[in-house]
Amino acid sequence: MLSGYSFRPRGWAALLAAFACASGIALGNWQAGRAHEKRALGEERAQAMREPPIEISKDIVDPHTIVQKRVAVTGRFLPQHTVFLMNRLRDGRSGYEVVTPLQTNGMHVLVNRGWVAAQRPGGPPPEVPTPSGEIRVEGIALARLPHALELGNVPAGKVRQNLELEPYGRETGLRLQPIFIEQRSPAPDGLQRTWPRPDAGVEKHESYALQWYSLAGLAVVLFVVLSFKRVGTP
Repeated sequence: MLSGYSFRPRGWAALLAAFACASGIALGNWQAGRAHEKRALGEERAQAMREPPIEISKDIVDPHTIVQKRVAVTGRFLPQHTVFLMNRLRDGRSGYEVVTPLQTNGMHVLVNRGWVAAQRPGGPPPEVPTPSGEIRVEGIALARLPHALELGNVPAGKVRQNLELEPYGRETGLRLQPIFIEQRSPAPDGLQRTWPRPDAGVEKHESYALQWYSLAGLAVVLFVVLSFKRVGTP
């Protein structure tokens, strides 16, 4: 005990400090977990790009075994079913990601072909050429496309905010593979295929985790310090 002081914690202060400490640790663990998940996903993606692609045929693939793997498929694009996903950013510029189904042996797979800048805010999407004839596409298999924030109800059509497999399949009547392909192979369409890294933002999550752990520690320190009272003080 410090000379002239005694340790007299109050019950409500102990509860408040315990809550703040537990919350800080829980939130820190969550942010650390997100950093770990993204780093593992980045390593998995890098490993996939070093391996030969898995060929997709007419058989329905198992998404549990093929997602995040390098894949290849040969077929013909159906430009009449192209969808432009709006409000996609690259280097601070707004634009569209262009998704087109590729027909192969009676099946179809949705290919996220790349990004194109918007011509003007609120205007129609730019004209994007679609390769004709049979084409081979290589890329990464994804279970879903990243979602953008929905700003009100965006009607289904050529321009959309987000794209889901099952609703799109019902709408078009196409028999779809249960995956998307993020195209990595070149094509004469003028689209940008510099995709965001899956481990982007790891440092941010680690920084947030450190902040939450620090706040948890601060709650304990403040509780201990403020619980010391001068002898004779009520």
